Amino acid sequence: MTFRNTAGPAKHQAVALRSGADLSTFYQCSFEGYQDTLYTHSLRQFYRACDVYGTVDYVFGNAAVVFQDCTLYNRLPMAGQSNTVTAQGRSDPNQNTGTTIQGCSIVAAPELAANTAFATATYLGRPWKMYSRTVIMQSDVAGLVDPAGWMPWSGDFALSTLYYAEYDNSGAGSDTSRRVNWPGYHVLNSTVDAGNFTVANMVLGDFWLPQTGVPFTIGLN
Repeated sequence: MTFRNTAGPAKHQAVALRSGADLSTFYQCSFEGYQDTLYTHSLRQFYRACDVYGTVDYVFGNAAVVFQDCTLYNRLPMAGQSNTVTAQGRSDPNQNTGTTIQGCSIVAAPELAANTAFATATYLGRPWKMYSRTVIMQSDVAGLVDPAGWMPWSGDFALSTLYYAEYDNSGAGSDTSRRVNWPGYHVLNSTVDAGNFTVANMVLGDFWLPQTGVPFTIGLN
């Protein structure tokens, strides 16, 4: 099933799908748009073997959400724009929300890969709200991702209160040696720390995902 917003990049924010349903599960779906494609609004969500296409903040919201075996396609934005895969919206440190991208591929869509007219920087995310929380782990990160990895929202907003982390990634864009030097950014080396962001702990998936019939990995790969 495909969810597509046809507004195009010049229309700015244009959501293809908004989900605010607890235990919502998407399997082998495609979400296509430019800015703000997939609004993971709230509660517990799981995406498996899906394709997500976008440019600016194209996975955003404040759900507790895990993406597994998905492909995140960065499209060609308007000149002067940067691509940002995520814009997580956690506004309170007591909220058990966040975005986990596990075992996924972060790549250039064909039109971005073929573009020679202007340069486009691509980042893993930026903090929409004060306590933004996103973890990229065990994923293939293509070389289109800027060495800094992450982009500020505005000045130093949330740079000390966000939680951004990377764990056991591969690919030309996965090198963390030149990443941002923010208080809230972490390179994880412990399976215990990374385990906090798995299906088991992030969305308590062992209690409800088996009933969906959708394949899932409960812990780390």
